[in-house]
Amino acid sequence: MSAETGGIAQADTGARGILAPVRFGRALLVVLLALLVVCAVRYVIRHSVDHTTWIILAGAAVLGAVALMQSIVPRRGAWPAAWTLVVTALWVVLTLIAPSFAWCAVPLAFQVLQILPFWPASAVIAAMTAVVIAAEARITPEFDPTIVAGPVGIAFATIVAYRALDREATARQRLVDELTETQAELAAAQHRAGGLAERARLSREIHDSVGQNLSSINLLLQAAQQSWDRRPDAAREQVRTAADSARAGLDEVRRVVRDLAPGELEGTAGSLPAAVQRVVSDAAKHGLRAEFRSHGEIADVPLPVASAIIRTVRGALANVAEHARASRAVVSLTAQPGELRLDIVDDGIGFDARPAARQQAAAQRRAQGRGHGLVGIAERIAAVGGQLEIESAHGEGTTLSAVFPTASASERTEP
Repeated sequence: MSAETGGIAQADTGARGILAPVRFGRALLVVLLALLVVCAVRYVIRHSVDHTTWIILAGAAVLGAVALMQSIVPRRGAWPAAWTLVVTALWVVLTLIAPSFAWCAVPLAFQVLQILPFWPASAVIAAMTAVVIAAEARITPEFDPTIVAGPVGIAFATIVAYRALDREATARQRLVDELTETQAELAAAQHRAGGLAERARLSREIHDSVGQNLSSINLLLQAAQQSWDRRPDAAREQVRTAADSARAGLDEVRRVVRDLAPGELEGTAGSLPAAVQRVVSDAAKHGLRAEFRSHGEIADVPLPVASAIIRTVRGALANVAEHARASRAVVSLTAQPGELRLDIVDDGIGFDARPAARQQAAAQRRAQGRGHGLVGIAERIAAVGGQLEIESAHGEGTTLSAVFPTASASERTEP
């Protein structure tokens, strides 16, 4: 609850004092009624029963009756404050006539602190203190400084103590409000970050599926156009391959929309090597002489890891076909304890693989509105807990090595 909301709540209940949050009104009422009875008995013991005694007892009864009316007084608006002032006024009259009832000031002071705002409550308590001093002075034959110093000191200490408590409670409430606002802002930021991460993921998926298919179709159609007159049979085969790629791209779009795994994983019964082989074979249809090798027994792999491996192979081979000017590429998938190692080697022209150069190249790709390239591949591998290493130099080809975990996070953290 914010400070503003808390203030409205206090205004609605009619309680605006330092002790407003403290719910002990019923206990204060019991203490006040008990003190009224004790003070009445004390007055009767010390005075003879006469007409004045009956008036005093009647006044005490009226004060007790008005005090009991607290449960039926409306708790909103000015009604609680009006009730408090009426009870205090009755006590003032009764105490000035019979000082024995001065002790009733204690529960009344707490009621005042609970209902009235600080400065009006301080004024009322100061007036009550003056009444107590005046009443006690009437029955003391000689001047006693403790009659003045005692009530004043108690009233001052009480007000100062509860004022400090009020400030402490206000500061704590402010901290709670700030914490609540911070938590709300953090939740909103996490929501935005989740949305951005999902957008980045979908962007990578589209780039590595639809984008790569469209790139392959473009290359095939260009090749068919160039050889249409000289080699019509080869051109027709390239057009048919482009049509197959277009159908595969359409299927992949539907799968991405449904957030499914790569199509190569369907029907493989968890056989990841067979799925990778299909990706490599598709790349070979597009003019790249690609070869796949599998080492070790590859058991069932978690779907996110398998999907990341498939898309990494597809994206890497598409980059090789489009940029590397390579004649041959070899894809190797090796099973190791708790992980899979993926190596993709080509004999292309290579590039500067230093981090600074790769960042510069990625910035140029973004400026030209092109795909994610190696950045997208690295992000995908990192998303499933894997690691990527790239070795390349101008004229020396490229080696892409990625290690993927095959165990769950809990299994990897067990000693």
